[in-house]
Amino acid sequence: MKAYSMDLRERVLSDFDSGMGNEAVARKYRVSSRWVYKLRQQRSETGQIAPRRGKTGPKPKLAAHAEQLVQLVQAQPDATLSELRERLGVSVSLATIWLTLKKLGLTLKKSSAGC
Repeated sequence: MKAYSMDLRERVLSDFDSGMGNEAVARKYRVSSRWVYKLRQQRSETGQIAPRRGKTGPKPKLAAHAEQLVQLVQAQPDATLSELRERLGVSVSLATIWLTLKKLGLTLKKSSAGC
């Protein structure tokens, strides 16, 4: 979802400051009243009205172990996800390990025994 423009943000706050209520401003500009409230709150807390940048949510669980994971895959490219999890010593799901490998651009080689 793309952030609302600075022009819209300025117009919304201008109308609010001139006496229009949250709901009226939201209806006029076809935005949610919650967004108007959050924009006002952001302005009062930081003095800024620009869209906030950055990734929200929790930090990736394996971010601190990325380098070690790369080394493990380089040392044994045919290791299974379970083996990698065991060697890392971190309690995460196999999907978390797989997604981290994907983000790092790493792939595991298939064992010839399975073919």
